Amino acid sequence: MHVTPVKMLSDFYRQDAYRDCAGPAKAWYALATVAQWARPADVVAQVPKASVLKDGRTVFNLGGNKYRLVVWINYDYAAVYTRFIGTHAQYDQIDAQTI
Repeated sequence: MHVTPVKMLSDFYRQDAYRDCAGPAKAWYALATVAQWARPADVVAQVPKASVLKDGRTVFNLGGNKYRLVVWINYDYAAVYTRFIGTHAQYDQIDAQTI
């Protein structure tokens, strides 16, 4: 899968308060870039705790559920678009379906 924008991930974990997210974010990126997800069930088969929302949105828990990553997956183009990364508390303040 092609993941974009990668800068959103690195900008987040380079902040002092979120440096502990670097390992989990890099691990997720490594997994996603070699994944061959053709449908939502493929994502859940590889990442059982991923939450599939409607319209291609998926939420991943990073760092033991301390952080949340929201992506939009275009399965036809094998593309993953990062939409949000933040703490669990920050995630609670957004609408993952529309962000």
